[in-house]
Amino acid sequence: MDHDLAKKENRAVLLISCPERLGIISAVSNLLFGYKANIVQFDQHTTDPRDGMFFMRILFDLDSLEASYPQLEQDLSNMAQEYPMEWRLSKGSQTKRMAIFVSKMDHCLVELLWRWKSREILVDIPMVISNHPDVKDTVESYGIPFYHIPTNTQTKEEAEQAALEILRGKADFLVLARYMQILSPRFIAHYPNQIINIHHSFLPAFIGANPYKRAFMRGVKLIGATAHYVTNDLDEGPIIEQDVIRVNHRLNESDLKVAGRRVERNVLAQAISWHVEDKVIVYGNKTIVFA
Repeated sequence: MDHDLAKKENRAVLLISCPERLGIISAVSNLLFGYKANIVQFDQHTTDPRDGMFFMRILFDLDSLEASYPQLEQDLSNMAQEYPMEWRLSKGSQTKRMAIFVSKMDHCLVELLWRWKSREILVDIPMVISNHPDVKDTVESYGIPFYHIPTNTQTKEEAEQAALEILRGKADFLVLARYMQILSPRFIAHYPNQIINIHHSFLPAFIGANPYKRAFMRGVKLIGATAHYVTNDLDEGPIIEQDVIRVNHRLNESDLKVAGRRVERNVLAQAISWHVEDKVIVYGNKTIVFA
């Protein structure tokens, strides 16, 4: 993890995606050189050297970052006119705010709270929202505000609106830590590519509900978990991280769930770390992860 990213006031990350074109690396490097920036890390990827898409992540230090930031943004906007590129510039000193949604199962939530407290994941957690009251005491023991918003088929729209009101201006991205509700397109539109979900299956296998039951019935030898961005298509958003563990015929459905929870916790935490460190670029329904 780039711990120094959050410690250095003069550190920033630049993410760029654009059609492959000769001179783009030189143009961006010369722009940063003009500001006397020191490039600390440089990563790139192209889908095709001639006609593909080009992706780049630059971690750099700039002594006058705060003063130079507005002009640097303007120069990048001007460059985007010549090179039709999408770009995102983030300050290392600006801590992202992560709101967590959870239902009754708390294993992913507790993992995130522990990693937050130990500063393994460098975020602020302004709130935890749940459709059940079960984890209230756990959340509040960490000094984090807890909001219980009951929801069912009849009240779903009102519940989502209540959540949006609570979130307004307080969260940069959301994490569904085993939140067992399907978000509406209206809700998702407020946080495009900023909602991370953990699915207790190695997607695209066993999409939807009860994947462990179906895995047990199928007699699988591997089970896994998938962290992905949420889109309007259920469990089909851009995948950030996946992992698997080997299982055998001795494990029943309950055993599979226990084993799977270990994978879920680690996969979700890793995906969040990469998101927080600005190591992920979404391209269509895929991601480029500069890990």
